[in-house]
Amino acid sequence: MERLNRFLARSGVASRRAADELIASGSVRVNGEVAPPSGILVDPDKDEVTVDGRAVKRLTRHRYLMLNKPLGVITTAKDEGSRTTVLDAVGDEGLAGHRLFPVGRLDADTTGLLVLTDDGDLAFRLTHPRYKVAKEYVAVVAGSPS
Repeated sequence: MERLNRFLARSGVASRRAADELIASGSVRVNGEVAPPSGILVDPDKDEVTVDGRAVKRLTRHRYLMLNKPLGVITTAKDEGSRTTVLDAVGDEGLAGHRLFPVGRLDADTTGLLVLTDDGDLAFRLTHPRYKVAKEYVAVVAGSPS
């Protein structure tokens, strides 16, 4: 048995935080019933979990991609506008049918390493402040900073 949000994260549906939002929105059902926002325990071998009507299966292997995020690309999986997202930059071949999401954020006007994965547990461990994962940033400034 495991918490529903953890199961969704381990299945590559979303990070734990995003899984909590999916649950709260009523998008997640367990055995045909809308999952309560307070969270429940599920047995991945017995319970049927769906998100927006699509069955969720436990993944046996995760996918990890490292992207040198280009300038002007936004760090999100979807954009309602016409801006290029990191998933657009990777392309269908790189996704290979996996539902990847970015781990962390880089501004559109920033370049650098960005991890994309379907491993919600890894994303949680890399981004939650409790784990104190060090990040390094290099800023290039034109002129003299004041």
